[in-house]
Amino acid sequence: MIKISYDIKIYRKILDKLLNENDVVVELGCHVGGTSKLIAEKVENGKIICLDKSPEATPKMNNLKLIYPNLKFINGDVRLHETIKQVTKIINKCDVLAIDLGGGYHPDTVFKVYYIWASTLKPKHVIIRNRGLVDFVQTSETCENIQSKEGWLESCGNEGIPPQIQEFKLWTPAIK
Repeated sequence: MIKISYDIKIYRKILDKLLNENDVVVELGCHVGGTSKLIAEKVENGKIICLDKSPEATPKMNNLKLIYPNLKFINGDVRLHETIKQVTKIINKCDVLAIDLGGGYHPDTVFKVYYIWASTLKPKHVIIRNRGLVDFVQTSETCENIQSKEGWLESCGNEGIPPQIQEFKLWTPAIK
């Protein structure tokens, strides 16, 4: 299932309900670890991979790794092929994909990041924090019934990223 929120408190509450103690969790946009700590407290026996490219993330996340040995931090840009390739060397699938890239209004990058990571890791559940996506979903309507029951878009299959959105060579094809 895919859940979308903007309010950080609601995002964390939804995430808490999705997590199980043995889950494999990938958190994109962990920043200094506020949500990572909540995940680590719930996922005691699983694996947690947290990613962020901000310089202030590294010291805070390194401290958090000392407290939670099942937490791995990667300082990297989640839009880059090298970053997702680094994660797929550790895991090839996850139970929960949590995406918080600032929560701001513009949904385009957030959706592309979601699509690439979800189509690669095939999570059971996804939670995305982004105001623009919430606004889009709440004001949208369709007559078509296209649905995905997992945390990734099964209707897209294993296509990877279509060439038309591979701008700036930041986006990756499917990793097999």
